[in-house]
Amino acid sequence: MSTPIESRQAKMIDELRVFIKKVLSDPTIAVKSMEIARQYRSEPNANELIAREISANTTIRIPENWSEADKMFLEIIHDVLEDEEALY
Repeated sequence: MSTPIESRQAKMIDELRVFIKKVLSDPTIAVKSMEIARQYRSEPNANELIAREISANTTIRIPENWSEADKMFLEIIHDVLEDEEALY
C-alpha cells in the first residue's frame, strides 16, 4: 500500500504527464502561456491572472484550487521569465 506522500506524488506525476502531452500536441501552448505571463507578471495577483488567462486561451485548465502540479507550472513560468530577464 502506498503512503499519502506517494499517492500525492503519483497524482502530480499523472497531472504533469497530461500537461506534457498537451504541450507536445499543441506547440502554441508554451508560446501563448509565456506571452500571457509576460503581460501579467508585474501585477499584484499575477499568478491568479496568469492562471485564468491561460485557462481561457489554451487547452490547459488551471482550476481555482491549484494542485501541486498547477503550482509547479506557475513557478516554472516565473523561472523562465527570470531567465529571460537575466539574458538582457
